[in-house]
Amino acid sequence: MPTIIRKTRDSLMEVRRDVLHSISWQVRSSVWSPPTDEYETEAAYIVRVEIAGMREENFEIAIENSTLFISGLRPDKHERRAYQQMEIRFGKFATAVNLPGPVDVNQSLAEYQDGFLTVTLPKQKPNQIKVE
Repeated sequence: MPTIIRKTRDSLMEVRRDVLHSISWQVRSSVWSPPTDEYETEAAYIVRVEIAGMREENFEIAIENSTLFISGLRPDKHERRAYQQMEIRFGKFATAVNLPGPVDVNQSLAEYQDGFLTVTLPKQKPNQIKVE
């Protein structure tokens, strides 16, 4: 079953921006950002996030003012270990992608398969764009 993409309130967007701005390679943070690709086809913008070990219901996806926000929590097993190498990230993650144009949120689709979350955002046709 595909994940539903929904719009959220501005206050939530501000909170997310603060979280995303706090992520930095210089400062250790409990929030990390997975590898993310963004590309476009003739009909849609596609965002693909590499995030193995998840379930579709563990993602939160929102669109705010031409920005796509994806966040979630990748759980780790709580067992004592003596690592010799540790590169796989666990815990809270978040990523944000600026969309280059207007999208049809109602026709958007998110699918999680083989360790990749793919969000397809159909481009809005010129006659669909609302002028406010």
